[in-house]
Amino acid sequence: MSLIIEGSRVPPRWAERKKRPSGSVESHTGEAECIRIAFVNNMPDAALEDTEMQFFELLEAAASDVPLRVKLYTLSGVPRGERGQEHLSRFYFSTDDLFDQQFDGMIMTGTEPRQSNLRDEPYWGALANVFDWAECNTVSTVLSCLAAHASVLHSDGIKRHPLSDKQCGVFAFTKAGNHELTSGTGDLVHFPHSRWNEVQADALTACGYLVLTHSVEGGVDSFVKQKQRSLFVHFQGHPEYDAQTLLKEYRRDIRRFLKRERETYPPMPKGYFDAAAVKLAADFRELGLSDRREELMEGFPEAALVGSLQKTWLSAAVSIYRNWLRYVAMKKADASAFPAMVDPYVWSRRKCSALQ
Repeated sequence: MSLIIEGSRVPPRWAERKKRPSGSVESHTGEAECIRIAFVNNMPDAALEDTEMQFFELLEAAASDVPLRVKLYTLSGVPRGERGQEHLSRFYFSTDDLFDQQFDGMIMTGTEPRQSNLRDEPYWGALANVFDWAECNTVSTVLSCLAAHASVLHSDGIKRHPLSDKQCGVFAFTKAGNHELTSGTGDLVHFPHSRWNEVQADALTACGYLVLTHSVEGGVDSFVKQKQRSLFVHFQGHPEYDAQTLLKEYRRDIRRFLKRERETYPPMPKGYFDAAAVKLAADFRELGLSDRREELMEGFPEAALVGSLQKTWLSAAVSIYRNWLRYVAMKKADASAFPAMVDPYVWSRRKCSALQ
């Protein structure tokens, strides 16, 4: 079943994949027959369009015969360059448009933080408003990486903890117990992570969160909590990533080191490269440490590294998102779980509480 983009224009890479003219309007399935999702994409300009495709492809693979309608949003206050702003202006809506609507589900990405305290980010106020709105106007909300950290800080005061170095790679996680979102995934799942900070299991469980997947090496992977009417699903990692995403980030971080924009050479992604690729990456690291200049990137062995990559987490990612869509569809079918909206400002905490 096709994923349909709501609005007057369709992003060009998705239009090309679906063989539609870029910017064309997609036909709409009846609202009662489909799941409507608000997709709030806050990724930096360099990853903006890649992230679109990653989530669209994952959702379409997970949907099976369930029709999906997705409307694209972005937060105000996220730093943008000219190209990123142009793309958002053509294909995205402001989150102000959310507040007089309801969606069946919401997915929000993270972004690259500029401040050690997330409350100091220029988009914090807009972000908090969207969290409050989602509690009352979705049946479930998915939060990725920094969005997950911001959500638990906003609602429960849980602070993230900086790591000694970037946690980057594909890590193995065990299921902490039975839950409908992890049904059918097996006891061990592998997912990519790429982050400088973490929220810890003891703080989460003390505030009523249920940890779904975790490991000693990778920490907490996914966790959930019911917030008002919405099940909030949090991922510290990135089930949506393509096979090459971690390589692109690794290459970017190496370039930053060679340009002296970061002090240390970035760690090699764990559990990601095969033995031959590990040797190539290690050899380039030795060269970069001994001759630190950006021009070395012309000899970065990207083609050889790409050839070794496999998206080993795809099956588990599709399974978890399929379970999520089934959960949303089930709750949507239960009319008592989703009464009609009573106020265009229902997203405020005071009004949310009054509705219960």
